[in-house]
Amino acid sequence: MAKSNSFATFLIIGPTCFFLGVLFILLPYDYHILWAPPSPNAPPGKTMEDYFLLQETHLKFLHASPPLVPRIQNLIVGVGLLGFIIKLYKPSEANLLFDGASLVLYMVGITVYIANIVKGLRMVTAGEYGSMELVEAEAVAGSGQVELEGTGIGREDSLRVLAASNTILALVLVGVLVLQAGQWYAERKEEDEMAEMDQKAAEKKRTASSSGSSKKNK
Repeated sequence: MAKSNSFATFLIIGPTCFFLGVLFILLPYDYHILWAPPSPNAPPGKTMEDYFLLQETHLKFLHASPPLVPRIQNLIVGVGLLGFIIKLYKPSEANLLFDGASLVLYMVGITVYIANIVKGLRMVTAGEYGSMELVEAEAVAGSGQVELEGTGIGREDSLRVLAASNTILALVLVGVLVLQAGQWYAERKEEDEMAEMDQKAAEKKRTASSSGSSKKNK
């Protein structure tokens, strides 16, 4: 069971780290959009509009990827789900706590990916800003920059929502890794305690047997 759990953990951590790497590649495009917007007096080539154009061009290029790329991504998502299915089959108490919470975060990440990122890529490629609804990401994009769910938003706010969605997804995936690491630590601690208890029990048994044999000799 321990070997199957270790393999299932690998199936979860592998896809999670893979998608964190993909999001890290997107960070140079999202950084200036969300965290370090240039000043109004920025030189040509480093204005806010230039960064929006860079992000927009990159997103269009991503959406125009060959069909093999999204198929591989969907396959990797499925590998992660397979890992959760294996670990949650006949679950222990630790599995229900850590893997259950990890699965919830993983599904939240899939929801953000489908509802925001995939839909946003199609919107950017079509150039139909404001015609599609995106899930609210105001908490990350900044107060007052993104409208509530169910309203049409413009080009700049749509690109901010996509950048914020990448950040939200990264935080969710980091949460999955933290929970898996916490489970590993808890199981390791439990094994050490059990081994210590067994060692103490064995020492008591040896002490009792040695004292009994010494009494017989007397």
